[in-house]
Amino acid sequence: MGTAVGRAGLAYCDRDGRIYFDENATPLADAGIVREAQRGELIPAPAGTLPLVLPMCRPVAAPAAEGAKYALAAALPAGYTRLLLPAYESDPKAPTLPLFGYTFACAVGDELHVAAMRTDESEDWQPRSFASGELESTLERRRAQDPSNRVLAQVARCSLEYGCFTAQNVFLERGEAALPVSPSCNARCIGCISEQDPQAPVPSSQERISYEVSARELARVAVHHLERVEDGIVSFGQGCEGEPLLRSIVIARAIEMIRAQRRNGTINLNTNGSMPKALRRCIDAGLDAVRVSLNSFRESVYAAYYRPMGYALSDVFTCVRLAASSGLRVSLNLLTHPGITDDAGEVDAMRAFLASARIDMIQTRTLNVDPHWYFGAVGRPSRPLGMRAALAAMRAAGPAVGNFTHTH
Repeated sequence: MGTAVGRAGLAYCDRDGRIYFDENATPLADAGIVREAQRGELIPAPAGTLPLVLPMCRPVAAPAAEGAKYALAAALPAGYTRLLLPAYESDPKAPTLPLFGYTFACAVGDELHVAAMRTDESEDWQPRSFASGELESTLERRRAQDPSNRVLAQVARCSLEYGCFTAQNVFLERGEAALPVSPSCNARCIGCISEQDPQAPVPSSQERISYEVSARELARVAVHHLERVEDGIVSFGQGCEGEPLLRSIVIARAIEMIRAQRRNGTINLNTNGSMPKALRRCIDAGLDAVRVSLNSFRESVYAAYYRPMGYALSDVFTCVRLAASSGLRVSLNLLTHPGITDDAGEVDAMRAFLASARIDMIQTRTLNVDPHWYFGAVGRPSRPLGMRAALAAMRAAGPAVGNFTHTH
């Protein structure tokens, strides 16, 4: 698609999901405060953009949109960071929105545009098309080589049912490969994709692994991957599981087994960073890299979303500093949300922490959650600076900023 020209017009849906454009209405966006989108915040919707209908939600526009119209949002493909949220008014009976990353969308001319910027690219994270039965047959061949391996059973399910790239990479023998390990967690994240509270207003979008795999099962999958992918990555801690540090003894044993057979590649751990002693155990076993997830550098905002059990944000910071001082490659998996990530107080807290620890990379991830639900939990911003300003502040603090794991 070409460069944006002309003024932004309202993009909306009917009840059947058909998309319409209204050039006479200017759509408003939610940036923590409701305002017009700026031209520099809009790009043509990239390939892979998924339009999202917001049921029982009316778009906010100037002048007000007439008729029965449903608000439209977009889910971005990998490699993009959203800059604005859709502005909408919910019917009192409207359901909580499912766990997607809702991005502001509008019409410019006759093209759909989104409020986003390109922040990374990687062939290993690009969707690929499979001929009918191709992925299934690839999975079956690999599983036949190790039929009792429950790690392979889980990532096969994630590959087919959830379209998980890191799970598919196990079978495609490329890039970063998933090693799910833990059915339990010590946080109750509002936007958890694998296990919501029974009373939560939305269901989880996938089912968490329900069994504890062994160190040998993990090591067999990892060794197979590293034998075939010289600069490959094998990663504990996936979206289909809880907190891997709760199984640090098994992870440490698996790392030792992997390194007894393969010296190449990177052994990575994705974690909430809640247990410094458990992380030390994994580091001593030979862990190469760690990616720590958080939504905020402020205790109140962090706790409101993660709802941690038995730990606090200070423990997360301790884990990050421990990994950095131990020579690991350290990334932050930052769950971004316009109006929170770019709040002036948040940016100040981020700068203060980054000045105290060596961080190699900040990976910006779209926080998949109903925006109204999230703001209701963590609060509206006092002074949003804009996502571009927040991303610039991250880069100025030293780390690389992107979306994907890089080994160097």
